[in-house]
Amino acid sequence: MGKRVAVVLAGCGVYDGSEIHESSAVLVHLSREGAQAEVYAPDVDQMHVVDHVKGQPTQEKRNVLVESARIARGNIKDLAKLDVKGLDALIIPGGFGVAKNLSTWATQGKNCIVSKEVEDVLKAFHAAKKPIGLCCISPVLAAKIFPGCELTVGHDTECEKWPYAKTAETMKELGCKHVNKHVTEVHVDVKNKLVTTSAFMCNAPIHEIFDGIGKMVKEVVRLA
Repeated sequence: MGKRVAVVLAGCGVYDGSEIHESSAVLVHLSREGAQAEVYAPDVDQMHVVDHVKGQPTQEKRNVLVESARIARGNIKDLAKLDVKGLDALIIPGGFGVAKNLSTWATQGKNCIVSKEVEDVLKAFHAAKKPIGLCCISPVLAAKIFPGCELTVGHDTECEKWPYAKTAETMKELGCKHVNKHVTEVHVDVKNKLVTTSAFMCNAPIHEIFDGIGKMVKEVVRLA
């Protein structure tokens, strides 16, 4: 019997939900590792809806669970129903939805609040010593909840390749140890069982992002 891994989504689309390529990569690599993905999302309204052509917010309202169901092909559960006891690991892909719908990082940075449902789930896996995989912006959730943990969001010096490097500095201000890693690499915090990789925090070819997520998934399944 393969490992059962909870995948928590935050909507559908990079600017207001889960990053679709990252979410798909997680599901593909879990399948390749013989693991069973169980997809969850909170039943809440998105912070806002962004027109992905114009990159601008619209007046529309959308629900995080309903939108995430698009990526899960309808096979999804309300995050409130997640029971850590029957699961072996947790993975949260990136996308602005993590910083807008799962937390208030997008508007408040290091002073953000992580939604109670999401915080409870992260703490439950951590307390049960079950591995947690995070990519792109989602390591900020661990930075906020687990002081002193080790994480990567790629590099900490901003340049064309690493446009979001300031995130690493903010995580350090929260008391975390940030470890610089290339997009195809992961960092494993052995003590906290956290596996992180930068994904689209890096301006890299999509196949390199796919490969980095593959290493994260492989390591999460191994630790489970």
